[in-house]
Amino acid sequence: MRNRLLLGVLAMALLVSCKSSSPAPDAASSPTSATPPAAATSPAAVPPALPPGPPVLPAELVALPDLPSRVARQLRVRLDFDEGLLPPAERAALKKLTEAALLMDELFLRQVDERNPALRLALAADPAQQDALRLFDMMAGPWDRLDGDKPFLGTRAKPKGAAFYPAGMTVEAFQAHLQANPGDKEAFSGYFSVIREEGGRLQAIPYSRYYGATLEKAAGLLEEAAAAASDGRLARYLRARAKAFRTDDYFESDMLWMDLGDGLLEVVIGPYEVYEDGLFGYKAAFESFLAIRDPQDSARLSSLIAAIPALDAKLPLPPPYKAEPRGMESPLSVVVLVFSAGDAKAGVQTLAFNLPNDEKVRQAKGSKKVMMRNVAEAKFNGILMPIARALMVPEQLPDVTFDAFFNHTLLHEIAHGLGPGILTLSDGTKSDVGRELKDLYSAIEETKADILGMWGSHQLVDRGDLPPEFAKQLYAAALAGLFRSMRFGMHEAHGRANLIQFNWLLKHGGIARGADGRYRVEYGKIRTAVEDLARTLLVIEARGSYVEAKQLIDEYATIPPGLEEAFASLTGIPVDITPDYALLRKYQAW
Repeated sequence: MRNRLLLGVLAMALLVSCKSSSPAPDAASSPTSATPPAAATSPAAVPPALPPGPPVLPAELVALPDLPSRVARQLRVRLDFDEGLLPPAERAALKKLTEAALLMDELFLRQVDERNPALRLALAADPAQQDALRLFDMMAGPWDRLDGDKPFLGTRAKPKGAAFYPAGMTVEAFQAHLQANPGDKEAFSGYFSVIREEGGRLQAIPYSRYYGATLEKAAGLLEEAAAAASDGRLARYLRARAKAFRTDDYFESDMLWMDLGDGLLEVVIGPYEVYEDGLFGYKAAFESFLAIRDPQDSARLSSLIAAIPALDAKLPLPPPYKAEPRGMESPLSVVVLVFSAGDAKAGVQTLAFNLPNDEKVRQAKGSKKVMMRNVAEAKFNGILMPIARALMVPEQLPDVTFDAFFNHTLLHEIAHGLGPGILTLSDGTKSDVGRELKDLYSAIEETKADILGMWGSHQLVDRGDLPPEFAKQLYAAALAGLFRSMRFGMHEAHGRANLIQFNWLLKHGGIARGADGRYRVEYGKIRTAVEDLARTLLVIEARGSYVEAKQLIDEYATIPPGLEEAFASLTGIPVDITPDYALLRKYQAW
């Protein structure tokens, strides 16, 4: 792999112990401090503590000359909150949760690449590298996630399997091992293990052992937060999650997280999404969301949750593929985000999520949708509406409303819990959609969620749950949302998902491009085009067909004529936001 030796030399030169392929304890693997500085020096907030003596960045690691413009693509947004909403007990709990969340930053950096902590130390120690440091923190590494993961520092390519697998691991080598060792399949394809060579053969090493020292520190902080919290439900969840960090069994804590209900604090911490594993889509990355729940907005949108069983029953899925529905419990929280960490803020900022991802939990209980209103408002006002004004026909701009955008985001998250989950394979064994679609799962599942979000919104209009004007607004807001997300690049799962939708709707007449280069929704045709794509995606998932998923992606996840020119006209409009968290300043006073 390119520059592997160079960065290995860098790690040694910095005298920082980076993780090798052996599963040694991680106590010395990263000197990142869990205590925020008085003033953040970069958007990622907390620089690791430096070892004695200034690290030096080798001259060979040349940064691209356009780093300032790359940093400027991200709109810096201050995310503040009223700390008066927090009683003393919850404030004390949130302080400990912030420390634990910062450890998720440390863990995720290592999951992306074991060399990341050493490289960041060198950037932080060099005043001439501040733009490189800012972009490094935005992207969680030296690869630009908004530019197809191309390196902006040095020339080493981003490992497709991140640091979940040995350097140079190929799909063929992985599959050959499983063919020779069929008993390893469950452990090797599990969410919570890294694959390393140990004792002359490949081994699956549990997160609790590989990242043991850091996870033990995080578990202790969660237990301290539980002791401080006045909400008994939150305390039970945090203690169970601390136990999960030590055992790799997240089922109990995921079930308890579903029951947090109307508590003031919304807390997510641990390994969840599999986007970072570009090799198979198996391994979960560490992240955290800390938020304050808005009870009024939550109650207003929760009324739509009652329609989920009806939506599930009407899915455009042919009868042979109908299956027992997943758990229908689907609590909703509308929140003000106060901090995110790890995978949650790498590159593109999350504005909503639907968790847990464990199909056993979804089958038993369902999933929870969390909507971050302050993040959604920042993206709508600062990015989506300026794009809509530049690329859509003027007469449809009144249909691009925040309520429609926010509602489609909610239906997107609801849709993640609809459709096929657990599969019975031809040989009678059980699997799930993610394991069968492997590295293609994230793109297919995000496409499904988006397209079912449109389909489901129109179903709710028909039922009278949404006002009639939403029949146009949901599609106009979705088109503007496609433009926004496609700028993330086709190499990112959400970006590819939006390209698939955009090209499908163009081909099937749901949207059209005029001679002036502006786009419009064809209101009379788009509903049929949406339902046809929804059916196609649901069948692919129900079959667990990797071949059909690849065919769909190969055909539709491409840049269509005119789109690059359209995006070139968006000069000055940010691609995404970078949060400036007021919590990290308030933390010092607490």
